[in-house]
Amino acid sequence: MASADSLLGGVPERYYVHNKDRGETLHRSAPEAIQRDVIALEVSEGDHVLEIGTGTGYSGALLAARAGTSGRVTSVDISDHLVTWANRLHHQRGVTTITCHVADGMIGYRPHAPYQRIAAWCTPPRLPITWVDQLAPNGRIVACLPIATQPSTTLVTTITLTTGQPRVETVTFGGYAQSTATAVEDALTIPARWVDYRVDQPHLAWISIGWRDDDDPQHTGARTALNLLLDPDHTETYHRAPLDWLSWTAYTVIVGGPQRSLTALGDGRRGIGHTTATSAAVILTDGTILADSADSPSLTTLRTWLQRWEQAGRPDATWFDASLLPNDESDLPGWDLRITAPRR
Repeated sequence: MASADSLLGGVPERYYVHNKDRGETLHRSAPEAIQRDVIALEVSEGDHVLEIGTGTGYSGALLAARAGTSGRVTSVDISDHLVTWANRLHHQRGVTTITCHVADGMIGYRPHAPYQRIAAWCTPPRLPITWVDQLAPNGRIVACLPIATQPSTTLVTTITLTTGQPRVETVTFGGYAQSTATAVEDALTIPARWVDYRVDQPHLAWISIGWRDDDDPQHTGARTALNLLLDPDHTETYHRAPLDWLSWTAYTVIVGGPQRSLTALGDGRRGIGHTTATSAAVILTDGTILADSADSPSLTTLRTWLQRWEQAGRPDATWFDASLLPNDESDLPGWDLRITAPRR
């Protein structure tokens, strides 16, 4: 039997993402990440797989290669354009074990359930109960899930069923674009969820605050914090740059609590740090620290967070304890992914 690597290597990535008839797909996930998560899904010959997020069709072709001629892949996407092209490209390659459908992936695809495996290439607000309900006993899900109600704060999670309940098997750093109820041109520039204030001129910028429930309906606090960061009175360079940004992102969920804030400034630079309604300090991906002043309370707190992160050893994904907590929110009932520091 062919190895997993040889099966994946036999799928022509350029055919799907640089197809001469369709044209290049500009906004797509890195093939290395897709291959990693397909391998984590552990698809076997004959499995029935649900793919949520058809995309270019490349990921579905990988899943079909793993499931073999006796398996079946059902792929769903909210974009009719993506579904039409993926079906066409699969047909042209002679891949007959995958079908793509226009549907809302947040509710799965019940007509073809149950599934032995479910793969999601978008980030839902939480793990939907519909996915778990459509998973066969001993099934497996690989999905990107939020670890905070803020954009770009996710872990790719491998989930198995134990006595009918989902359980986290492993987590790894990574992320995919947020799920949306309708097709959008670019879900990466402005996230669909959890942006508390934005400005469009002179350059697009936005902020997401963990303390939004304490802000007023006009988002005055979020607006003030963003403006302080767009025009900071203090700038410095972190002495231990470069950062391990993925480690820092996850660790700040634990150490930062509700004061954790995430921002995108002007030219797309991302920052994570501490904000309140009157002070703000973030560290950017390049190690630049911005603050409202040299004696900012937020800057003092940010430095403490950085010190604790360094003392923890810039932990990798295996350092965090992850669990799924039930959440019966009416918009999408399911389970929230939560992380804690290890008890060891």
